Amino acid sequence: MEKTIGVLQTVLPVIVMLGIGMLLRAKKLISREGINTLKFVVVNITLPAVLLSAFATTRYTWMDVVIPLLMFLVCLAGWALGKLAAKVLHLSSRFVPFLTTGFEAGMLGYALYNMLYGSASTADFARIDLGQVLFVFTLYKILLGLDGSKKADVKELMREMVFSPIIVAIAAGVLLGATGLYQALVPSGIAGILDACTDFVSAPTSAVILLTIGYDLVLGDIPWASTGKVVALRFVIMMILRTVLILILRVLMPSVNLTNAINVMFILPPPFVLPVFADDADQRVYVSSALSVSTLVAIVGFAVLAAVGA
Repeated sequence: MEKTIGVLQTVLPVIVMLGIGMLLRAKKLISREGINTLKFVVVNITLPAVLLSAFATTRYTWMDVVIPLLMFLVCLAGWALGKLAAKVLHLSSRFVPFLTTGFEAGMLGYALYNMLYGSASTADFARIDLGQVLFVFTLYKILLGLDGSKKADVKELMREMVFSPIIVAIAAGVLLGATGLYQALVPSGIAGILDACTDFVSAPTSAVILLTIGYDLVLGDIPWASTGKVVALRFVIMMILRTVLILILRVLMPSVNLTNAINVMFILPPPFVLPVFADDADQRVYVSSALSVSTLVAIVGFAVLAAVGA
């Protein structure tokens, strides 16, 4: 009974916020513009506060160089495996390899991870996230541009990456943590003031993220046959890459346990930005459907992780 209550305490808040988001859309209580504004607040204000705090309070070692590099290579492997599988399985959409790599950590991952394991261990998830963030902001978008009608503007991509609040927050956090400046500010109380500010700003992140995802979760028009194939393909590829990554980390860093962070990361859907690059209406439906179903898979995976860890 206690285990069931523990699982419900973790899973029900997620379901409730998703349900509220779906209700807001069904009753037209909030507009698309309103949801986009909430997303803007999360991506540009509350989530950067989460990342700034996570990276500032991290104790840095050589693994903080190796882990992002490994995640970058994992994401590249996911794209390559998706490209190969699309040919073998005769999946015609050019978006298949982009649906089998990358992770929506910002708009979903941190919310789920913090609900499972608490904000005190967010730095573990941030370590795993850094490599895939760099992949998505660079090679992922370049490959998308090269593979479609919207050609990649390298200068624009670099500008977007450098001035992205998420990247700026990560860079500032790494600077504070890796240089020891954060720890040096602890005796004076300045670090505590910084913590109070970031904690306050980041507090609504999980709830707002889940509400916006619920608003976008439209299942009525999904082409289940084609969508199911690519979602199943992504799941298989992610489970293979997850296993390989865990084995590599156990060999290179036997004293470091990032399994929880990896488990959450590898159940996440692909980046939510993907439909922007869809060339026509049919492709947008295909990509959006895959993202919706992948999000449901992530929620089910979250419930499983909650049950196993309870």
